[in-house]
Amino acid sequence: RMVLRQGAVLALGGILVGLGVGLAAAQALRSTLYGVSAADPVTLIFAALLLGGTTLAACYLPARRAASVDPARTLGDS
Repeated sequence: RMVLRQGAVLALGGILVGLGVGLAAAQALRSTLYGVSAADPVTLIFAALLLGGTTLAACYLPARRAASVDPARTLGDS
C-alpha cells in the first residue's frame, strides 16, 4: 500500500502540473488547433485517467512481486 500511495501522489502531482502546462501551451497554440478546442475536457480527462492508470499499474506490479518475497530470505542472501 505504501508503494502505491507514493506512486499515486507522484502521479497526481505530475498530472496536475501536466494539465496546467498543457492548457497554457494549448492557449498559446490556439490558432494552430483545428477541429478541437484548446481546453477539450474529454481529451484532458481521458489523458489524465490513462496516465494515472498506467502509473498505478507500474507501481502495483513490482510492489506485488516484492511483497511475495520472504524478507528473511532476501536479507540472508547478502
